[in-house]
Amino acid sequence: MRADPLRYLSDDLDSLKAQGLYRHLRVLDGEQKAHASFDHRSVVNLSSNNYLGLTTHPRLRERALDAVRTLGVGSGSVRTIAGTMSIHMELERRLARFKRTEAAVVFQSGFTANAGTVSSILGKDDFIISDELNHASIIDGARLSRATIKVFPHRDANAARATVKDLPRDRRRLIISDGVFSMDGDLGALPELCDVADEFGCIMMVDDAHASGVFGANGRGTVDHFQLHGRVDIQVGTLSKAFGALGGYVAGSTALVEFLYHRARPFLFSTSHPPAVAAACLAAVDVLESEPQLIERLWENTHFFKSGLQTLGFHTGGSESPITPVIVGDGSLAMTLSDALFQEGVFAQGIAFPTVARDTARVRTIVTATHTHDELQFALDCFARVGRTLGVI
Repeated sequence: MRADPLRYLSDDLDSLKAQGLYRHLRVLDGEQKAHASFDHRSVVNLSSNNYLGLTTHPRLRERALDAVRTLGVGSGSVRTIAGTMSIHMELERRLARFKRTEAAVVFQSGFTANAGTVSSILGKDDFIISDELNHASIIDGARLSRATIKVFPHRDANAARATVKDLPRDRRRLIISDGVFSMDGDLGALPELCDVADEFGCIMMVDDAHASGVFGANGRGTVDHFQLHGRVDIQVGTLSKAFGALGGYVAGSTALVEFLYHRARPFLFSTSHPPAVAAACLAAVDVLESEPQLIERLWENTHFFKSGLQTLGFHTGGSESPITPVIVGDGSLAMTLSDALFQEGVFAQGIAFPTVARDTARVRTIVTATHTHDELQFALDCFARVGRTLGVI
Protein backbone atom coordinates (compact mmCIF):
# COMPACT_ATOMS: atom_id res chain seq x y z
CA MET A 1 0.00 0.00 0.00
CA ARG A 2 1.26 3.49 -0.88
CA ALA A 3 2.33 5.55 2.13
CA ASP A 4 0.45 8.82 2.55
CA PRO A 5 2.92 11.64 1.78
CA LEU A 6 0.56 14.14 3.43
CA ARG A 7 0.32 12.30 6.75
CA TYR A 8 2.11 15.15 8.45
CA LEU A 9 -0.92 17.37 7.81
CA SER A 10 -3.12 15.06 9.85
CA ASP A 11 -0.49 15.04 12.59
CA ASP A 12 -0.49 18.84 12.67
CA LEU A 13 -4.29 18.90 12.86
CA ASP A 14 -4.21 16.41 15.74
CA SER A 15 -1.79 18.74 17.51
CA LEU A 16 -4.20 21.66 17.08
CA LYS A 17 -6.99 19.57 18.56
CA ALA A 18 -4.83 18.60 21.53
CA GLN A 19 -4.05 22.28 22.20
CA GLY A 20 -7.70 23.30 21.97
CA LEU A 21 -7.00 25.40 18.87
CA TYR A 22 -8.81 23.38 16.21
CA ARG A 23 -11.76 25.25 14.69
CA HIS A 24 -14.77 24.02 12.78
CA LEU A 25 -16.09 26.39 10.12
CA ARG A 26 -19.28 28.05 11.31
CA VAL A 27 -21.85 27.80 8.51
CA LEU A 28 -24.15 30.75 7.83
CA ASP A 29 -27.65 29.45 7.13
CA GLY A 30 -29.12 32.60 5.63
CA GLU A 31 -28.24 36.23 5.09
CA GLN A 32 -25.20 37.95 6.57
CA LYS A 33 -26.93 40.19 9.10
CA ALA A 34 -26.43 41.58 12.60
CA HIS A 35 -28.63 38.80 13.97
CA ALA A 36 -28.11 35.65 11.94
CA SER A 37 -28.25 31.87 11.99
CA PHE A 38 -24.95 29.97 12.13
CA ASP A 39 -24.90 26.20 12.45
CA HIS A 40 -28.71 26.40 12.83
CA ARG A 41 -28.38 28.57 15.94
CA SER A 42 -29.77 32.10 16.12
CA VAL A 43 -27.01 34.41 17.38
CA VAL A 44 -26.01 38.05 17.66
CA ASN A 45 -23.34 38.22 14.98
CA LEU A 46 -20.19 40.00 16.17
CA SER A 47 -17.86 38.34 13.65
CA SER A 48 -18.86 39.96 10.36
CA ASN A 49 -17.05 42.68 8.41
CA ASN A 50 -20.44 43.86 7.16
CA TYR A 51 -19.96 47.21 8.93
CA LEU A 52 -22.87 49.08 7.36
CA GLY A 53 -25.22 46.19 6.66
CA LEU A 54 -24.88 46.63 2.91
CA THR A 55 -24.86 42.88 2.15
CA THR A 56 -28.67 43.05 2.28
CA HIS A 57 -29.27 46.70 1.34
CA PRO A 58 -32.15 46.98 -1.18
CA ARG A 59 -30.22 49.29 -3.50
CA LEU A 60 -27.37 46.78 -3.83
CA ARG A 61 -29.79 43.91 -4.35
CA GLU A 62 -31.63 45.66 -7.17
CA ARG A 63 -28.49 46.81 -8.97
CA ALA A 64 -27.04 43.30 -8.84
CA LEU A 65 -30.24 41.70 -10.11
CA ASP A 66 -30.56 44.24 -12.92
CA ALA A 67 -26.96 43.55 -13.98
CA VAL A 68 -27.64 39.82 -14.17
CA ARG A 69 -30.70 40.44 -16.36
CA THR A 70 -28.92 42.78 -18.76
CA LEU A 71 -25.25 41.66 -18.68
CA GLY A 72 -25.31 38.00 -17.67
CA VAL A 73 -23.65 36.18 -14.78
CA GLY A 74 -19.98 36.37 -15.78
CA SER A 75 -17.46 38.35 -17.79
CA GLY A 76 -15.87 35.31 -19.42
CA SER A 77 -12.28 36.53 -19.48
CA VAL A 78 -9.45 38.38 -17.81
CA ARG A 79 -9.45 42.16 -18.00
CA THR A 80 -6.55 42.37 -20.48
CA ILE A 81 -8.18 40.13 -23.10
CA ALA A 82 -11.99 40.20 -23.35
CA GLY A 83 -13.10 40.67 -19.75
CA THR A 84 -13.16 44.45 -19.35
CA MET A 85 -16.80 45.52 -19.43
CA SER A 86 -18.07 49.07 -19.37
CA ILE A 87 -19.38 48.49 -15.84
CA HIS A 88 -15.82 47.71 -14.65
CA MET A 89 -14.55 50.99 -16.08
CA GLU A 90 -17.48 52.85 -14.54
CA LEU A 91 -16.68 51.35 -11.14
CA GLU A 92 -13.02 52.37 -11.39
CA ARG A 93 -13.97 55.93 -12.32
CA ARG A 94 -16.39 56.15 -9.40
CA LEU A 95 -13.83 54.78 -6.93
CA ALA A 96 -11.17 57.24 -8.11
CA ARG A 97 -13.58 60.12 -7.63
CA PHE A 98 -14.66 58.75 -4.25
CA LYS A 99 -11.03 58.45 -3.09
CA ARG A 100 -10.08 61.81 -4.67
CA THR A 101 -7.32 60.32 -6.79
CA GLU A 102 -6.57 60.39 -10.49
CA ALA A 103 -7.42 56.76 -11.13
CA ALA A 104 -8.29 53.39 -9.57
CA VAL A 105 -8.05 49.73 -10.57
CA VAL A 106 -10.27 46.94 -9.25
CA PHE A 107 -8.86 43.58 -8.18
CA GLN A 108 -10.67 40.34 -7.37
CA SER A 109 -10.00 40.73 -3.63
CA GLY A 110 -8.29 43.01 -1.15
CA PHE A 111 -5.63 40.34 -0.71
CA THR A 112 -4.74 40.35 -4.40
CA ALA A 113 -4.83 44.14 -4.50
CA ASN A 114 -2.13 44.32 -1.83
CA ALA A 115 -0.05 41.36 -2.95
CA GLY A 116 -0.30 42.21 -6.64
CA THR A 117 0.65 45.83 -6.16
CA VAL A 118 3.62 45.42 -3.84
CA SER A 119 5.07 42.54 -5.85
CA SER A 120 4.79 44.38 -9.17
CA ILE A 121 6.11 47.86 -8.35
CA LEU A 122 9.30 46.72 -6.55
CA GLY A 123 12.19 44.38 -7.31
CA LYS A 124 15.09 42.64 -5.63
CA ASP A 125 17.21 45.81 -5.34
CA ASP A 126 14.49 47.75 -3.51
CA PHE A 127 13.42 48.08 0.13
CA ILE A 128 10.12 47.72 1.98
CA ILE A 129 9.64 49.35 5.39
CA SER A 130 6.65 47.63 6.96
CA ASP A 131 4.76 47.81 10.26
CA GLU A 132 5.19 44.53 12.14
CA LEU A 133 1.43 43.99 12.35
CA ASN A 134 0.62 44.63 8.69
CA HIS A 135 -1.85 42.32 6.99
CA ALA A 136 -0.73 38.96 5.59
CA SER A 137 -1.41 40.14 2.03
CA ILE A 138 1.18 42.90 2.46
CA ILE A 139 3.68 40.41 3.86
CA ASP A 140 3.10 38.00 0.98
CA GLY A 141 3.37 40.76 -1.61
CA ALA A 142 6.62 41.93 -0.04
CA ARG A 143 8.06 38.42 -0.21
CA LEU A 144 7.00 38.01 -3.83
CA SER A 145 8.66 41.28 -4.80
CA ARG A 146 12.05 39.91 -3.62
CA ALA A 147 12.79 43.34 -2.16
CA THR A 148 14.63 43.59 1.16
CA ILE A 149 12.05 43.79 3.95
CA LYS A 150 12.66 45.99 6.98
CA VAL A 151 10.09 45.61 9.76
CA PHE A 152 9.57 48.37 12.34
CA PRO A 153 7.78 47.99 15.71
CA HIS A 154 4.06 48.56 15.59
CA ARG A 155 3.14 52.21 14.95
CA ASP A 156 6.70 53.35 15.75
CA ALA A 157 7.38 56.05 13.16
CA ASN A 158 10.67 56.99 14.81
CA ALA A 159 11.93 53.45 14.28
CA ALA A 160 10.77 53.63 10.67
CA ARG A 161 12.68 56.89 10.22
CA ALA A 162 15.84 55.38 11.70
CA THR A 163 15.53 52.44 9.31
CA VAL A 164 14.97 54.60 6.25
CA LYS A 165 17.83 56.91 7.18
CA ASP A 166 20.32 54.06 6.76
CA LEU A 167 19.03 52.93 3.37
CA PRO A 168 20.60 54.01 0.06
CA ARG A 169 18.70 56.88 -1.52
CA ASP A 170 19.26 55.57 -5.06
CA ARG A 171 16.97 52.60 -4.35
CA ARG A 172 13.19 52.52 -4.30
CA ARG A 173 11.90 52.53 -0.72
CA LEU A 174 8.28 51.76 0.11
CA ILE A 175 6.79 52.60 3.51
CA ILE A 176 3.61 50.64 4.10
CA SER A 177 1.06 50.45 6.90
CA ASP A 178 -2.47 49.32 7.49
CA GLY A 179 -4.89 52.19 8.04
CA VAL A 180 -6.82 50.15 10.60
CA PHE A 181 -5.18 47.01 11.95
CA SER A 182 -7.58 44.12 11.58
CA MET A 183 -6.79 42.23 14.79
CA ASP A 184 -6.33 45.13 17.23
CA GLY A 185 -8.57 47.80 15.75
CA ASP A 186 -6.04 50.61 16.22
CA LEU A 187 -4.97 53.11 13.57
CA GLY A 188 -1.66 53.23 11.77
CA ALA A 189 0.74 56.09 12.51
CA LEU A 190 -0.05 57.54 9.11
CA PRO A 191 0.70 61.27 9.59
CA GLU A 192 4.10 60.51 11.09
CA LEU A 193 4.93 57.90 8.44
CA CYS A 194 3.97 60.38 5.72
CA ASP A 195 6.45 62.80 7.29
CA VAL A 196 9.16 60.15 6.98
CA ALA A 197 8.20 59.43 3.37
CA ASP A 198 8.28 63.14 2.54
CA GLU A 199 11.63 63.65 4.26
CA PHE A 200 13.40 60.79 2.49
CA GLY A 201 11.53 60.62 -0.81
CA CYS A 202 9.90 57.24 -0.17
CA ILE A 203 6.79 55.76 -1.72
CA MET A 204 3.93 55.84 0.80
CA MET A 205 1.29 53.10 0.75
CA VAL A 206 -1.75 52.53 3.00
CA ASP A 207 -3.98 49.45 3.18
CA ASP A 208 -7.35 50.91 4.11
CA ALA A 209 -9.41 47.71 4.03
CA HIS A 210 -10.99 48.10 7.48
CA ALA A 211 -11.24 51.89 7.14
CA SER A 212 -13.17 51.81 3.85
CA GLY A 213 -16.74 52.84 4.63
CA VAL A 214 -15.85 53.44 8.28
CA PHE A 215 -13.42 56.39 8.63
CA GLY A 216 -13.29 59.71 6.82
CA ALA A 217 -16.02 61.69 5.10
CA ASN A 218 -18.62 59.24 3.74
CA GLY A 219 -16.24 56.39 4.57
CA ARG A 220 -13.34 57.51 2.36
CA GLY A 221 -10.83 55.97 4.77
CA THR A 222 -7.96 56.98 7.01
CA VAL A 223 -6.23 59.07 4.34
CA ASP A 224 -9.27 61.33 4.41
CA HIS A 225 -9.62 60.95 8.19
CA PHE A 226 -6.09 62.29 8.72
CA GLN A 227 -6.36 64.71 5.75
CA LEU A 228 -3.37 63.20 3.97
CA HIS A 229 -4.63 63.63 0.40
CA GLY A 230 -1.71 64.03 -1.98
CA ARG A 231 0.77 62.51 0.50
CA VAL A 232 -0.15 58.83 0.12
CA ASP A 233 0.94 57.48 -3.24
CA ILE A 234 -0.93 54.17 -3.12
CA GLN A 235 -4.25 53.59 -1.38
CA VAL A 236 -5.64 50.07 -1.16
CA GLY A 237 -9.27 49.53 -0.26
CA THR A 238 -11.74 46.69 -0.14
CA LEU A 239 -15.17 46.12 -1.61
CA SER A 240 -15.72 43.05 0.57
CA LYS A 241 -16.30 44.61 3.99
CA ALA A 242 -18.26 47.82 4.53
CA PHE A 243 -19.08 47.93 0.80
CA GLY A 244 -20.95 44.65 1.26
CA ALA A 245 -19.86 42.88 -1.92
CA LEU A 246 -16.51 41.50 -3.13
CA GLY A 247 -13.15 42.73 -4.36
CA GLY A 248 -10.37 45.19 -3.69
CA TYR A 249 -9.03 48.26 -5.40
CA VAL A 250 -5.94 50.42 -5.68
CA ALA A 251 -6.29 54.19 -6.00
CA GLY A 252 -3.53 56.58 -7.00
CA SER A 253 -2.03 58.22 -10.04
CA THR A 254 -2.96 57.37 -13.62
CA ALA A 255 0.57 56.07 -14.18
CA LEU A 256 0.29 53.72 -11.20
CA VAL A 257 -3.00 52.27 -12.40
CA GLU A 258 -1.86 51.84 -15.99
CA PHE A 259 1.32 50.14 -14.75
CA LEU A 260 -0.76 47.73 -12.67
CA TYR A 261 -2.89 47.01 -15.74
CA HIS A 262 0.31 45.77 -17.40
CA ARG A 263 2.24 44.17 -14.54
CA ALA A 264 0.04 43.15 -11.59
CA ARG A 265 -0.20 39.37 -11.91
CA PRO A 266 -3.59 38.91 -10.15
CA PHE A 267 -5.07 41.48 -12.54
CA LEU A 268 -3.45 39.85 -15.55
CA PHE A 269 -4.33 36.25 -14.75
CA SER A 270 -7.73 36.28 -13.00
CA THR A 271 -11.16 36.55 -14.59
CA SER A 272 -12.79 39.90 -13.89
CA HIS A 273 -15.72 40.52 -11.57
CA PRO A 274 -19.15 39.23 -12.58
CA PRO A 275 -21.34 42.16 -13.65
CA ALA A 276 -23.61 41.74 -10.61
CA VAL A 277 -20.66 42.25 -8.25
CA ALA A 278 -19.49 45.40 -10.04
CA ALA A 279 -23.04 46.72 -10.05
CA ALA A 280 -23.45 46.08 -6.32
CA CYS A 281 -20.17 47.91 -5.66
CA LEU A 282 -21.40 50.90 -7.65
CA ALA A 283 -24.58 50.91 -5.60
CA ALA A 284 -22.47 50.77 -2.42
CA VAL A 285 -20.67 53.96 -3.44
CA ASP A 286 -24.07 55.57 -4.01
CA VAL A 287 -25.20 54.52 -0.52
CA LEU A 288 -22.03 55.81 1.13
CA GLU A 289 -22.43 59.18 -0.53
CA SER A 290 -26.16 59.53 0.18
CA GLU A 291 -26.79 57.77 3.51
CA PRO A 292 -24.22 59.11 6.02
CA GLN A 293 -26.55 58.08 8.85
CA LEU A 294 -25.31 54.50 8.44
CA ILE A 295 -21.77 55.49 9.44
CA GLU A 296 -23.12 57.64 12.28
CA ARG A 297 -25.08 54.66 13.59
CA LEU A 298 -22.03 52.41 13.27
CA TRP A 299 -20.05 54.73 15.53
CA GLU A 300 -22.87 55.10 18.04
CA ASN A 301 -23.00 51.31 18.35
CA THR A 302 -19.21 51.08 18.51
CA HIS A 303 -18.94 53.50 21.42
CA PHE A 304 -21.78 51.81 23.31
CA PHE A 305 -20.40 48.29 22.97
CA LYS A 306 -16.74 49.15 23.47
CA SER A 307 -17.43 51.13 26.64
CA GLY A 308 -19.64 48.29 27.88
CA LEU A 309 -16.85 45.73 27.51
CA GLN A 310 -14.38 48.03 29.22
CA THR A 311 -16.76 48.73 32.10
CA LEU A 312 -17.10 44.98 32.64
CA GLY A 313 -13.32 44.76 32.96
CA PHE A 314 -12.35 43.09 29.70
CA HIS A 315 -8.96 43.88 28.16
CA THR A 316 -9.73 45.53 24.81
CA GLY A 317 -6.25 46.74 23.89
CA GLY A 318 -5.84 50.04 22.05
CA SER A 319 -8.79 49.73 19.68
CA GLU A 320 -9.94 52.95 17.99
CA SER A 321 -12.41 51.38 15.58
CA PRO A 322 -15.46 49.08 15.47
CA ILE A 323 -13.00 46.19 15.80
CA THR A 324 -12.73 45.53 19.53
CA PRO A 325 -10.60 42.58 20.65
CA VAL A 326 -11.26 40.87 23.96
CA ILE A 327 -7.71 39.79 24.76
CA VAL A 328 -7.30 36.79 27.07
CA GLY A 329 -3.74 35.68 26.25
CA ASP A 330 -3.99 31.90 26.08
CA GLY A 331 -5.16 30.42 22.78
CA SER A 332 -7.18 27.58 24.28
CA LEU A 333 -8.95 30.00 26.64
CA ALA A 334 -9.85 32.26 23.72
CA MET A 335 -11.46 29.34 21.89
CA THR A 336 -13.29 28.21 25.03
CA LEU A 337 -14.60 31.75 25.53
CA SER A 338 -15.76 31.89 21.92
CA ASP A 339 -17.52 28.54 22.12
CA ALA A 340 -19.23 29.40 25.41
CA LEU A 341 -20.48 32.70 23.98
CA PHE A 342 -21.85 30.87 20.95
CA GLN A 343 -23.83 28.55 23.20
CA GLU A 344 -25.25 31.63 24.92
CA GLY A 345 -26.29 33.19 21.59
CA VAL A 346 -23.32 35.38 20.59
CA PHE A 347 -20.97 34.63 17.69
CA ALA A 348 -17.55 36.19 18.37
CA GLN A 349 -14.72 34.20 16.82
CA GLY A 350 -11.66 33.16 18.78
CA ILE A 351 -8.31 34.06 17.20
CA ALA A 352 -4.93 32.67 18.19
CA PHE A 353 -1.42 32.03 16.86
CA PRO A 354 -0.31 32.32 14.09
CA THR A 355 -2.88 35.01 13.24
CA VAL A 356 -1.81 36.87 16.39
CA ALA A 357 1.16 36.45 18.73
CA ARG A 358 1.03 33.41 21.04
CA ASP A 359 0.39 35.39 24.21
CA THR A 360 -2.25 37.71 22.72
CA ALA A 361 -5.06 35.31 21.77
CA ARG A 362 -8.43 36.96 21.79
CA VAL A 363 -12.06 36.93 20.83
CA ARG A 364 -12.51 39.57 18.16
CA THR A 365 -15.76 41.52 18.10
CA ILE A 366 -17.06 43.80 15.35
CA VAL A 367 -20.28 45.78 15.70
CA THR A 368 -22.25 47.04 12.72
CA ALA A 369 -24.62 49.88 11.96
CA THR A 370 -27.52 47.42 11.89
CA HIS A 371 -27.13 46.05 15.41
CA THR A 372 -29.88 47.23 17.74
CA HIS A 373 -29.22 48.52 21.24
CA ASP A 374 -31.02 45.48 22.66
CA GLU A 375 -28.84 43.07 20.65
CA LEU A 376 -25.65 44.73 21.85
CA GLN A 377 -26.85 44.78 25.45
CA PHE A 378 -27.72 41.08 25.17
CA ALA A 379 -24.18 40.43 23.91
CA LEU A 380 -22.68 42.41 26.78
CA ASP A 381 -24.75 40.44 29.28
CA CYS A 382 -23.50 37.19 27.74
CA PHE A 383 -19.90 38.40 27.87
CA ALA A 384 -20.34 39.27 31.55
CA ARG A 385 -21.83 35.89 32.42
CA VAL A 386 -19.33 33.79 30.48
CA GLY A 387 -16.37 35.98 31.36
CA ARG A 388 -17.00 35.56 35.06
CA THR A 389 -17.55 31.82 34.76
CA LEU A 390 -14.22 31.39 32.96
CA GLY A 391 -12.35 33.79 35.23
CA VAL A 392 -11.58 36.23 32.43
CA ILE A 393 -13.03 39.09 34.47
